[in-house]
Amino acid sequence: MNICVVGLGLLGGSFSLAIQKVHKRARIIGVDRNTAHANKALELGIAHEIESFETGVAKADLVILATPMNVMVEQIQPALDHIQDRAIVVDLGSTKKDICEACVSHPKRGRYVALHPIAGTENSGPEAAFGELMEGKMMILCDTEKCDADALQYIELMMQALQMNISYMNSTEHDLHIAYVSHLSHISSFALGLTVLEKEKNEKNIFAMAGSGFSSTVRIAKSSPEMWAPIFEQNAGNISEALEAYIQKLKEFKDIIDERAKEKSLKEMRKANEIRRVLQGIPQ
Repeated sequence: MNICVVGLGLLGGSFSLAIQKVHKRARIIGVDRNTAHANKALELGIAHEIESFETGVAKADLVILATPMNVMVEQIQPALDHIQDRAIVVDLGSTKKDICEACVSHPKRGRYVALHPIAGTENSGPEAAFGELMEGKMMILCDTEKCDADALQYIELMMQALQMNISYMNSTEHDLHIAYVSHLSHISSFALGLTVLEKEKNEKNIFAMAGSGFSSTVRIAKSSPEMWAPIFEQNAGNISEALEAYIQKLKEFKDIIDERAKEKSLKEMRKANEIRRVLQGIPQ
């Protein structure tokens, strides 16, 4: 089985390594514009050979697009143009509406399955990839009614083999929800990092005083700007709505602090503690 992975960074590389664990005879064809990344992917066993986009896609039974979102939206139609008749194309993008709309009228639209793995780290590049990244994580499948039945079934079985949990959404619903639970947290982390860097000019003080709370909150501020800027652009409307709600909540906390309103502070933080139960899936 030939699998073409386009984009050999954290997600593409981790997906490749995970697939190789469950499909021992899979041959990975790597595609990456960054020659250093391509060479490192060969060295690390993420790819067995490197090809151009057109050649790699044409050889493949399965094509995995794992490039930045702006690049991916441009690649989806050419990928469908070049695949064999029964090959399948998936993407691993963090937004879904734009890429699904970009190929909605393509004659091979049924061979495309839109994916979003809820998995990642703040690190990037082939060196950051590891085969266990996907295990136990959620894989969201979007607009599956537009997929050919055999293509959808194949991808569902592959996700199960990779020990991933599957959820289904339409692409518009996906982008709205993901703005709140993923994109907003990244903006918050970037903003906190910038705030501290601008206010605390002596970097030694930052590192000397930073505790685990600060470190965990700004951890994702180390994420790749080249990956996240296109995500923010493509999901701008939903992210703006999420930011408006978040800014309002920050203003409410500022008022509480300015008023030294201890009881209000306790009440709001106890309400926020409810997130622990929600994330653990404990019923009320």
